[in-house]
Amino acid sequence: MATVSWGNQDVALALGVVPVGMAAVTYGDDDGDGILPWVEEALETAGGPAPVLFDETDGIAFEQVADTAPDVILGAYSGLTEADWSTLSEIAPTVSFPEVAFGTSWRDTALLDGTALGLKDQATALVDGIDQKIQDTLADYPQVKGKTVAYTMIDPTDTSSIYVYTPVDARVKFMDDLGMSTPQSIVDLGGDSFYVTISGENADVLADADILVTYGDDTTLAALQADPLLGTIPAVANGAVVIVPNATPLAAATSAPTVLSIPAMLDEYVALFGAAADKVK
Repeated sequence: MATVSWGNQDVALALGVVPVGMAAVTYGDDDGDGILPWVEEALETAGGPAPVLFDETDGIAFEQVADTAPDVILGAYSGLTEADWSTLSEIAPTVSFPEVAFGTSWRDTALLDGTALGLKDQATALVDGIDQKIQDTLADYPQVKGKTVAYTMIDPTDTSSIYVYTPVDARVKFMDDLGMSTPQSIVDLGGDSFYVTISGENADVLADADILVTYGDDTTLAALQADPLLGTIPAVANGAVVIVPNATPLAAATSAPTVLSIPAMLDEYVALFGAAADKVK
């Protein structure tokens, strides 16, 4: 079995199956080995030969995948095109996303990939266990329940364009798991892409969010608050902002939550939302 794209190897490893090959990670890798920390830990626990790391810098590495001679290819969370899927299917039966590119939830990813491995019951039990862990963690942060969240990517040095993640995106779907929701203004942006781009002049689309999430560092909030447009957004003005440290394991873990990354990041991640929720006015 081989995996392509992001996070599918996590499902296999969580179910005790080591891929013969998987994509090398270029975002959030903390030590430059192409493997995220929770994946590395799972591989060490499993033992055996290390997977081949596919170079997906320029797209799916079809020849590398074929060289590993997999009996099935997992890509439930992915952006596979029809051509990608057709080419991979000539190598081995291939699982792709069911509806929207990069929009498969962590639950559906686990169940689709797990079923392809013949481990549907085990995948279902795994999902149930993660759900219980989420609820146990949320019990310590009752203030996050019911809050609305605008999940964005904003470069404070260039606010002419703002990326807003939509309800079909996996990281936004995870907000539902945490008892939060997407503001109607963002829902109304529509479309079937996992993100939309709005101009900085239309930043008031984010005004009805209790909490704003973006990627950055310890200078980001002050920069947003100093911006003449973004600084007027209530969540920004109140400091009800979650800054996910960019290009870190936490950012990778939460960009596409999985059955392995959720346990690895949950406590730290929910604590960030708890702190932001405390500042909602």
